[in-house]
Amino acid sequence: MERGDVIEEERSQEENQEEKDQEQEFDQHGIYNGLKRKFSSFDSEADGFTSNQGHVSSQSLDWGTIMKLAFQSIGVVFGDLGTSPLYVLPGVFQTGVKHNDDILGVLSLIFYSLMLITLIKYVFIVLAANDNGDGGTFALYSLVCRYAKVSLTPNQQAEDIEVSNYKLDVPNRRLKRASFVKSMLEKNQITKYFILLITMLGTSMVIGDGILTPCISVLSAVGGIREATSALTDNMIMWISVAILIILFQIQRFGTDKIGYSFAPILTIWFIFIGTVGLYNFVKHDPGVIKAVNPMYIVKYFSKNKKNAWISLGGVILCLTGSEALFADLGHFSVRSIQISSCTVVFPSIVLAYFGQASYLRKHNQDASSAFYSSVPKPIYWPMFIVAVMAAIIASQSLISASFSIVQQSLALGCFPRVKVVHTSSKYKGQVYVPEINTLLMVACVGVTLGFKNTLQIGNAYGIAVAFVFTITSSFLVLVMVMIWKTNIYLIIIYALTIGLLEFLFLSSVLYKFVDGGYLPLLFALTLVTIMYLWSYGYRKTYMYELENKVSKGKLMEIASDPSIHRVPGLALFYTELVQGISPIFTHYVANVPVLHSILVFVSIKCLPISTVPLEERFLFHRLNSHEQGMFRCVVRYGYKDARTEWESFKEVLVSQLKEFIRNDVLMSSELAAHDKVANVDEEMVQREVRIVDDALNFGGVVHLMGEKEVVASKGSSFLKKLAINYAYNWLKRCVRQADEFFMIPRKRLLKVGMTYEI
Repeated sequence: MERGDVIEEERSQEENQEEKDQEQEFDQHGIYNGLKRKFSSFDSEADGFTSNQGHVSSQSLDWGTIMKLAFQSIGVVFGDLGTSPLYVLPGVFQTGVKHNDDILGVLSLIFYSLMLITLIKYVFIVLAANDNGDGGTFALYSLVCRYAKVSLTPNQQAEDIEVSNYKLDVPNRRLKRASFVKSMLEKNQITKYFILLITMLGTSMVIGDGILTPCISVLSAVGGIREATSALTDNMIMWISVAILIILFQIQRFGTDKIGYSFAPILTIWFIFIGTVGLYNFVKHDPGVIKAVNPMYIVKYFSKNKKNAWISLGGVILCLTGSEALFADLGHFSVRSIQISSCTVVFPSIVLAYFGQASYLRKHNQDASSAFYSSVPKPIYWPMFIVAVMAAIIASQSLISASFSIVQQSLALGCFPRVKVVHTSSKYKGQVYVPEINTLLMVACVGVTLGFKNTLQIGNAYGIAVAFVFTITSSFLVLVMVMIWKTNIYLIIIYALTIGLLEFLFLSSVLYKFVDGGYLPLLFALTLVTIMYLWSYGYRKTYMYELENKVSKGKLMEIASDPSIHRVPGLALFYTELVQGISPIFTHYVANVPVLHSILVFVSIKCLPISTVPLEERFLFHRLNSHEQGMFRCVVRYGYKDARTEWESFKEVLVSQLKEFIRNDVLMSSELAAHDKVANVDEEMVQREVRIVDDALNFGGVVHLMGEKEVVASKGSSFLKKLAINYAYNWLKRCVRQADEFFMIPRKRLLKVGMTYEI
């Protein structure tokens, strides 16, 4: 067993032996009705207290807000799904329609795929697996992390479960299945790595979708102009598409809120158009295609075409593109709003569009390569073309927004290099913009468009990305069903044998086209997973080094009482990622600068595996020594959707919470002593300590101390470890935002302390 595993096991044993809550009431001061006294996470020696702790119920949205979000979601979430009729049937019938009944078989496949995966799986099941209103692969991962200890970084604290949004039902021991799976995940280190890698792969595939969606949507829409004129060549269409893509990515900085309001009317018109035209074609050409609701046509299609029918699934899956965006974009909206827009506008319109195209193709087999535009009545061709181009541009928005959300989540959980996250809405926390990712997506989109030039090969690549995301989401969903929802085993088996089997068939089909463009999303995913894993590996190794070399309680007391170390006025904030103990950088600092400020607070900024932490539960304070020496620990806890506040407001809240902690800590100590007939509440001590904090601020101000860590592989390390740490991880650290910039620490009063870690 590795040393890190031993430390994690010891910490787990300490938490299990934690003292039971002892509620105590204050008669005179009326500050709290009860206080919980526990062993602290700091070496299990000091008292811990969270200011203003209490459950804050999340208030449900009113119907007016829900309907407004439902309207906005049409412009952000459903663009990709809504524009799939542009390219699905041409992708299925790449060599033309061989038999009229094949159209019914393909239409039946499309109908039941939309019904099972988009509607039943995503709209009604997956959306329920949200993490306090947030969705995506990392939201599922964070749910699993909260329920079972599968996180590879041992920064969990006993106090974390007291955060109101953190709470989950403890598994019923009578349900052996849930307990067995939880135990297996916690004990097996290989399983923890596997879950993390699968999460990273799912995240990478969603970002890959964000690259391929704009390419195939815009190229398909612009290519429709050939129906009106043959003067435009493939190269001209390609360059027009590139120009549109660049403009699309330039407007992302305005935020989802403004984009949603701008795009929603256009997408609504688009859905009305395709639904109406679909109904018109259905009635005019061949209403008999309604027979496709009979799944026996799927059986006949496969029995007649065999291998070719299986290969055609790679085209059918394109009708589901954008389904994952319903879940990944959930943080921008709400479950109810997406369900309303899905069932009332999106799903009926798309089904009508496919039935209308199939009805048209039954009479015009030769138009399979341009099924959408050929089926549009000539009088409304140009209005439809204009709306289609605009809808294709908007379609890209769903996966672009999803990419921003999922990067924000992975960044907060330590699995992505530090990038800038801009919160674009004061109303909705989940609406974010990531400039670096936006630039990466734009460059990649332009490169793919210039490289492939047509939608057939991009469609092959797109299918693989979609199929992988579906499969990974289903795997996590089954885990949630077993461990958290404790769903009936027969329902889980039904899910696996229907939706799970269908997704597996799609995945096997798209992998067949690996050499015909299918390698592209896997190449994207491999690159992103490598970057994410290297960052996670380096971060985790750095944390383990600090944990193994942390400053002991005795050493800290020795430093605090050393007469050769001068105390000067001021409030010093010493930033460290370590939440259990004090970073070894502190002793390195004291050895070179034998001066400490009158108030010293070790600040650990930590992200919990939940979407948001209420402000009143964000600061967790501990006293590190006696009342006279002025040393504290403050763990600042964020959720992955929480915005980092500007420094001035952060300082104001921190100081206020520190004073409140001092008061309650003294009162709690005095009250406990009173039970032992030793002392009464000492109000003078409270005033004296608060005055020391005020004097520190007035005469010395706030000074920021931060470690500048150089990480190198220890002697005797393998070549791969040296390559990963010395070169890859350190290169990533230099390329991304530095810690002080990421946490918005003012540089004018910042002192960095350099130290080399051999890990």
